[in-house]
Amino acid sequence: MTHPDSGGTRRIPVVPDPYGTPPAPGQAAYPPPGAAYPPPGPGAVPAQGVPPRRDTAAVPAPEPDGAQAAPAPAERTKPGRDRYLDLLRSLALVRVVFYHIFGWAWLTVLFPSMGVMFALAGSLMARSLNRPAWGVIRGRVRRLLPPVWVFSAAVLPVMLLGGWNPAKDLGGTWFLQLFNYVVPIGAPPYPWQAGDPGGLLEQTWAVQAAGPLWYIRAYLWFVIASPLLLWAFRRLPWATLLAPLALTAVVGTSLVNIPGETGNAVTDFAVYGSCWVLGFAHQEGVLKEIPRYMAISLAALFMAFGLWWASGHLGPDGWDLNDIPLAQATWSFGFVVILLQYAPSWQQLPGRLAQFDKLITLSNNRAVTIYLWHNALIMATIPLLDQVWNVPFLSEHFGDAFSTTYTLWMFVLVWPLIGLMILAVGWVEDLAAKRSPRLWPNGTKGRSAGSSRSGGRRAAAGGSHRR
Repeated sequence: MTHPDSGGTRRIPVVPDPYGTPPAPGQAAYPPPGAAYPPPGPGAVPAQGVPPRRDTAAVPAPEPDGAQAAPAPAERTKPGRDRYLDLLRSLALVRVVFYHIFGWAWLTVLFPSMGVMFALAGSLMARSLNRPAWGVIRGRVRRLLPPVWVFSAAVLPVMLLGGWNPAKDLGGTWFLQLFNYVVPIGAPPYPWQAGDPGGLLEQTWAVQAAGPLWYIRAYLWFVIASPLLLWAFRRLPWATLLAPLALTAVVGTSLVNIPGETGNAVTDFAVYGSCWVLGFAHQEGVLKEIPRYMAISLAALFMAFGLWWASGHLGPDGWDLNDIPLAQATWSFGFVVILLQYAPSWQQLPGRLAQFDKLITLSNNRAVTIYLWHNALIMATIPLLDQVWNVPFLSEHFGDAFSTTYTLWMFVLVWPLIGLMILAVGWVEDLAAKRSPRLWPNGTKGRSAGSSRSGGRRAAAGGSHRR
């Protein structure tokens, strides 16, 4: 897409594959994954790399209505949601959107969203496993998959209409590989290039859209392994807690290389495994048995090691911990220990935080929807913001300021689009959990879902730029 007066074409960089797939021979070199947007001008789209795939998903695990990972039984005074943990989930989602728009590597140090979210999901899973394990696993899978199916039903036809031929590109196993869009136990395939370079959908949009699905795979692996992990934790708590860190030291440092997507999956499991088991320790009350000064001191040592290791193994984006598995694992582990050691038991948000109660409730009720669609909606902001260049008064008087603040406007615009997507497809999360569908579940009484499903279709229309 070009500006009518520019005579140029959109410059969309070839971006890294979030699943590690190498580019085809002769493709352009990739830009750094976290490269910042240069100021755009008429007819040019701000170019930015894709953040490493291991931070594309800070979505909380799906949970039963009203269910929530809770403090140890001794800490609880009455049943109900733990609003502190709800707050952490919401912060993780906002931080991920920040990261995917601005590409600031230091955000992975400031708040390691993935480690936090896996810990919260592990805590909830430990509580649920007081019931028969098979029923818990089946319930988790049932709540997760329908929103994924809606996402896949929107993305796959666009890929096929764009000229992708899975039977030709994927070989004899193409049908099995496409099955990952239905049950993502592996990496879903996609065309490296699709769409029209000068059209609404730029060529790498499919790579961008598939990126967040790695978390679904990792979550399913953890859910399936949780009965065994919890059994082991209750017998050998320290060995079970620290074993994933030891595994990360083997598979995340090139000491042992496991090729292909299997290696990626094993590394994900190792990097975040200790955070998942920390959720067990929180739910079982084990963390509270450790003197606070000792827990915080040990956590600080793990975090210090993580930063030390990162300093000697900086990736293409410097201090982006997503590129440094062992640093990510140890820093996240220590960070989560501190968060859970100081976790208050809030039945209600205190003080000024109470004003955000409805937004926090909404984001927790629609976390899967926000996670699955936020990357596509970030892309959708580009063609919308580009319309500024088609208004002579705005482009003439505010063009320079607009170019300088382009990514800020992306961040502002993406949230209304996310709201529209919540209205359009968020109710699927309710159906998956066997609840009555709700359009805007922010805790306000008297709001029913209704039957409208069209409110967010504009947000689902697809973006024209992929970082």
